[in-house]
Amino acid sequence: RRGCKGVNLDSILPLDHSGQTDPLSRMEAVSHSAREHLRLGNDEYDVAIRRFIPGYEFMLRVAAEAVSAVEPALVIDLGAGTGALSEALLERPGVGRLELLDVDPEMMDQAKERLARFSARVRFTLRSYFEHLAECDAFGASLSLHHIPTIEKKSEFFGRLFDALRPGGVFVNSDVNMPVDDEEREQLYRHWADHMVASGIDEDRAWQYFEEWSEEDTYLPLEAELAVLSDAGFEAERVWNDGPVGVVVARKA
Repeated sequence: RRGCKGVNLDSILPLDHSGQTDPLSRMEAVSHSAREHLRLGNDEYDVAIRRFIPGYEFMLRVAAEAVSAVEPALVIDLGAGTGALSEALLERPGVGRLELLDVDPEMMDQAKERLARFSARVRFTLRSYFEHLAECDAFGASLSLHHIPTIEKKSEFFGRLFDALRPGGVFVNSDVNMPVDDEEREQLYRHWADHMVASGIDEDRAWQYFEEWSEEDTYLPLEAELAVLSDAGFEAERVWNDGPVGVVVARKA
């Protein structure tokens, strides 16, 4: 089935991994390098991400406000990349210490440069978020959890986050969701492509990016993610979105 610009929309549906090897094993075997994933050099990443993602700056601001509202003593940034979300968090009043988790050493080096002025409050940990999670007051994630490919694996992961959070803690996830309905999904991809074109990216190339990203990314339906967050024990809601990009706030009582 072909959609806008002749792109095969079936290739960017939520994936069914039945009959394949364990998805977490597959993910661990694939390099989690955003630079390679987006076909970017390290120095280009922070500029280009704003061209790729609708409302990126506002997304970070909303996420940082939601985390800082609980005045966390310790925040863990899951898949922190170059540290953009961490920087937004550390600039907010009420945020104490912050630990960045990522498996890409070059991205982590860039985060260290970005956050040098906060050195007394920051720890950089080269580790997957599938490994041990320390007890904390808040978890944040920015465009990093769509690498978890099934709702079952996300449910397991959200349960781990809930268990690691102290009472009154919060998990704030900034990411992309796509509905199951064909027409709704195509409209959201159209919105996303329009943003990229307005940012100077050729329209055909924008749709090619979607197909390329679908090899590693899975954009699950928002309703499904909210449901498994609730099952894990959270009170969760989406508080902001720009097309398919949104911020979900999940609170632990």
